[in-house]
Amino acid sequence: MSPQTTALAEQIRRALTAAGFTVVGETEENAPGLRVSEDDSGVLVGWTASHGFEALADQSRGSDGADGADGSGTSDSMRTIVRAAVTALLNQLGYTVEEAPDGTAARVIPVVR
Repeated sequence: MSPQTTALAEQIRRALTAAGFTVVGETEENAPGLRVSEDDSGVLVGWTASHGFEALADQSRGSDGADGADGSGTSDSMRTIVRAAVTALLNQLGYTVEEAPDGTAARVIPVVR
């Protein structure tokens, strides 16, 4: 990855940690928290729920696997909420953020200079 993307990833890690989020390393695959990783087009920020949260979400679902009137699962709803909070924070700090194409992470776009 480019030095610019690497520096951006470190800035994002520091900002998320300062805001109180748990940021885990890229190699901690199943560790709960936010994971900041570099890709060709910027920095990705994804969230992994804890096993305890996943178990709680499974228990709260009805027999059809849905937990609400809209049919979305608790884990998916929480993932959307976490992504919205991360996006709002990073936007407030002046970063350009968009949803990753697969919808599982927020992508922070580096500033071209």
